[in-house]
Amino acid sequence: MGTASVEESKKRPLVFAYYVTGHGFGHATRVVEVARNLILAGHDVHVVTGAPAFVFTSEIQSPRLFLRKVLLDCGAVQADALTVDRLASLEKYSETAVVPRASILATEVEWLKSIKADFVVSDVVPVACRAAADAGIPSVCITNFSWDFIYAEYVMAAGNHHRSIVWQIAEDYSHCEFLIRLPGYCPMPAFRDIIDVPLVVRRLHKSRKEVRKELGIGEDVNVVILNFGGQPAGWKLKEEYLPTGWLCLVCGASESEKLPPNFLKLAKDAYTPDLMAASDCMLGKIGYGTVSEALAYKLPFVFVRRDYFNEEPFLRNMLEYYQGGVEMIRRDLLTGHWRPYLERAMTLNPCYEGGINGGEVAARILQDTAYGKNYTLDKLSGPRRLRDAIVLGYQLQRVPGRDLCIPDWYANAESELGLRTGSPSAVTAENKSLADSFYQDFEILHGDFLGLSDTLSFLKSLAGLDALVDSPTKTGKHTIREQKAAAGLFNWEEDIFVARAPGRLDVMGGIADYSGSLVLQMPIREACHVAVQKIHPSKQRLWKHALARQQDKGQGPTPVLQIVSYGSELSNRGPTFDMDLSDFLEGDEPITYEKARQYFARDPSQRWAAYVAGTVLVLMKELGIRFENSISLLVSSAVPEGKGVSSSASVEVASMSAIAASHGLNISPRELALLCQKVENHVVGAPCGVMDQMTSACGEANKLLAMICQPAEVLGLVDIPGHIRVWGIDSGIRHSVGGADYGSVRIGAFMGREIVKSIASKLLSQSLSTNGRYPDDSEEGGVELLEAEASLDYLCNLSPHRYEAMYAKVLPDSLIGESFIGKYTDHRDPVTTIDKTRNYGVRAAARHPIYENFRVKAFKALLTSATSDDQLTALGELLYQCHYSYSDCGLGSDGTNRLVQLVQEMQHSKASKSGEGTLYGAKITGGGSGGTVCVIGRNSLKSSEKVLEI
Repeated sequence: MGTASVEESKKRPLVFAYYVTGHGFGHATRVVEVARNLILAGHDVHVVTGAPAFVFTSEIQSPRLFLRKVLLDCGAVQADALTVDRLASLEKYSETAVVPRASILATEVEWLKSIKADFVVSDVVPVACRAAADAGIPSVCITNFSWDFIYAEYVMAAGNHHRSIVWQIAEDYSHCEFLIRLPGYCPMPAFRDIIDVPLVVRRLHKSRKEVRKELGIGEDVNVVILNFGGQPAGWKLKEEYLPTGWLCLVCGASESEKLPPNFLKLAKDAYTPDLMAASDCMLGKIGYGTVSEALAYKLPFVFVRRDYFNEEPFLRNMLEYYQGGVEMIRRDLLTGHWRPYLERAMTLNPCYEGGINGGEVAARILQDTAYGKNYTLDKLSGPRRLRDAIVLGYQLQRVPGRDLCIPDWYANAESELGLRTGSPSAVTAENKSLADSFYQDFEILHGDFLGLSDTLSFLKSLAGLDALVDSPTKTGKHTIREQKAAAGLFNWEEDIFVARAPGRLDVMGGIADYSGSLVLQMPIREACHVAVQKIHPSKQRLWKHALARQQDKGQGPTPVLQIVSYGSELSNRGPTFDMDLSDFLEGDEPITYEKARQYFARDPSQRWAAYVAGTVLVLMKELGIRFENSISLLVSSAVPEGKGVSSSASVEVASMSAIAASHGLNISPRELALLCQKVENHVVGAPCGVMDQMTSACGEANKLLAMICQPAEVLGLVDIPGHIRVWGIDSGIRHSVGGADYGSVRIGAFMGREIVKSIASKLLSQSLSTNGRYPDDSEEGGVELLEAEASLDYLCNLSPHRYEAMYAKVLPDSLIGESFIGKYTDHRDPVTTIDKTRNYGVRAAARHPIYENFRVKAFKALLTSATSDDQLTALGELLYQCHYSYSDCGLGSDGTNRLVQLVQEMQHSKASKSGEGTLYGAKITGGGSGGTVCVIGRNSLKSSEKVLEI
């Protein structure tokens, strides 16, 4: 009897509720295929979507399809077709899904019960999984990415106060039975049970010949389909964008838009798969729909990167793995230099041979699961899976981490991030043998590798590039695209110059550098290498699109700057950059720094190039150098980005050092550091001080560089006593010196300086009117002190006792920008701009550098005092004071605070008190708001074990 009832239930038609995310058409189009197969199997499908009805009804004409127009999430908010607005995305999600969450859940539970839903499918709406659980209905997700992974990057970069969104989404996903995972997937830690299926693509209705006949296009015409889901803002198509004899089919053009004669506007409801299959290549942005269908129909895909969408690197790698993709630089898209990319696309032979019946396979899995078949192992508890999601998601976003089911290309990129060089030491026999093996290919013209194994490895890889020109191969270090670009970068008959510059650990001083403090900085073993070749334009090996750009201008060979940067996959930035050096000129004079910032800001995926190419412009403007030859650069950095250890300074210093060497420029380390600071301040637009560049240019291994930042006066190198050691621990929270918090604190400090000067001037006037003595000023030489303070260049020249006696009580806690400008006109900082509407903290921002300068002086003096536990305790206390002063300024973070708390717990534990102490102090470093924590302790194995434990 029981068996008969089970068999009878299998014949019963099922009711599926299918939720579709509000992000783009790609999700809706793949839902069509799964829903179509469920309906063919005799089931009812209720689709909950914000997409237009025609997307579904044009493909499914059945009374079993029900559409419910409801939007339960918003996906990523796009500023235009190529740019995601990260903060707006978080705010919109909060408005759409977080604020009304309780009413959404109540409504969805009631609706699911009203339609008698047997099963819930989500692509990939988080709250649908929770609503299903509340209604007692099983659910499954079908996707190639999840929103917790996407939003994690936005939270780090644009809206830390929205971070609870990520954990809520992960918790919602944890309620589903399992994940049906599509190819080209991202890491999705919220799902513990996973079933992989083939590509989900829409079927073709018509043949290539039929479509071309309907459109009146001959077989001899080359056709490109333009598929951006809308066009970049302010973009106008022109006839000359296409090679002669080509035709472009335009998706998503507005009805009012007039197109050139070689561009054909498609109807809003045109069936894209048929049009794609009838085309010779596609030009568009990467998304699941475009990539999967391009692979399925073996259509070469010329793509332009989309900013700030973490799904893209995984789809892009899949596309390129099957030899189906050509990347176009955004600048060339917008200016119409399409020809070299389209011609390159025509030479591709896409080779995807995998399944394209993912819709059918997924539908069968959904049906079987709804009938009771168990596809999954015993699940871990919801709280346990949520913890896994948080921890693993956190690791994947911020430090090397690995899930069992991460694609090979992600693991390879991740291992590249994890590459670290060894400690500087004498050349080992192994290194010597390694060096000998490539001396015959690579001659060192000046200097040597100083026993640095990372330099030796870089030189070896450089010498081996020539062999990769025709046959690049994937390695654990660099992607094929990076290798291919690097292999074609240099003319191997000409000299190549290599420079190395390390990152740095901020031991003491930090953000007080821009206020003139004494700082103590230590170079770290991780470094950036840059190889540079100066070459006559006629001998430079130009990339095809750069050559086409010159040819289009009707010019002969002119100086071009070409850059390849390894590690591009880790931050979804373009691996190459090129520009005509004439772009840096207006007439015979270099362009302004403001115009340079605008130039590099046009394409966020290539904004990184400002750190490298900016060194060329600064040399032109500050030293009057004119570059008559072309320049080719290869950048390879092991300094981790976003960790507060000056990855940007190491790139700038290595780049400028190599360029200076290749052009015979004799620039002192101090001058070079100051020039590199100008790159960061004026070309990149990040308001940093100078200590990072100075440490990279002037520091020595295992010593502290002591420097007074007024602006950059080196006092010398300070030895770290043998019984003391410092460590840097990555908090896992991304830091950016260009972030709003750092800039606002800097502005607050400069406001404080101007207010101090104003108060001192008033007191000085009153003092002079009373015959040289101000009634409340009992200090000897009060007039001289007031005179110095009335013309204060650096806050750090004000002593703590003087600050407390005269100014602490009268400095405001905070000031609105407009109020400050109305009273003091300007804060006199050349690298920051006051926002009139913003409220700036003043007292804490001004107090910090004044006391930090004192703390650094005390720290330096203590290093030479007698060895004792008291010495270590005092050094540690100075670090703690610095850390909490950062927090007072608003530059702390939960992650760094937790690390400092762990150090304190270990320091004050019973085990530590009963024996020899290990760790004595810790502080946040650099620009704060995440990044690295500096720890000081006794130089012992036990201390290192404690650091590893933390």
